[in-house]
Amino acid sequence: MAQYGKSGYWDERYTKDPEPFDWYQRYSGVSDKVASFVKKTDHILMLGCGNSRLTEDMYVDGFTSIANIDISKVVIDQMTEKHKDKTTLTWQVMNACHLDYPDETFDCIIDKGTMDSILCGEGSTGNVAKMCSECVRVLKPNGVFIMISYGVPDNRLGYLESEEYPWQVSVQTVAKPTVSAAAIPDSKDANSVHYIYCCVKEEGKKQ
Repeated sequence: MAQYGKSGYWDERYTKDPEPFDWYQRYSGVSDKVASFVKKTDHILMLGCGNSRLTEDMYVDGFTSIANIDISKVVIDQMTEKHKDKTTLTWQVMNACHLDYPDETFDCIIDKGTMDSILCGEGSTGNVAKMCSECVRVLKPNGVFIMISYGVPDNRLGYLESEEYPWQVSVQTVAKPTVSAAAIPDSKDANSVHYIYCCVKEEGKKQ
């Protein structure tokens, strides 16, 4: 089984295959959902950025203040070089479970597949709890954590909805890219959709 929770796995993968790869969705598939929660002026954290084109596509769309982190030094070095002309983007090697940022730094945090990867690793439940706690900590009041996942609500809400996290969670669905654009996705069919979990941090509440 692939060791999605280990940096060594990702270093090897990105060394062998440096071509851009987007898990689940391209930005075009989720842009309307993102726009309903995020402003162009917001300071955004991209958790587990990998070599996805999500940051690049959002930058082109006017979201220019994006901090990108990943546990793989290989991919961070690649992305730093690739986007060195975009001075408002930052790229750092960092673990999503231990964020090296002050409290209330970001207006928005985006996770496309990072929690899913952590759930495939050792100590998954504890590590996901650490990640959520860190996201709450670095989010500004009224900030939003947007998680794009293949995981169904019956499973993922168990990790996101906790009294320890002062945020309100809502769930939306988006058709998988393989599904015809003309087809109306059946939100009850887990095989036809991805899930977007939007967690809005409530003002005035502490962890």
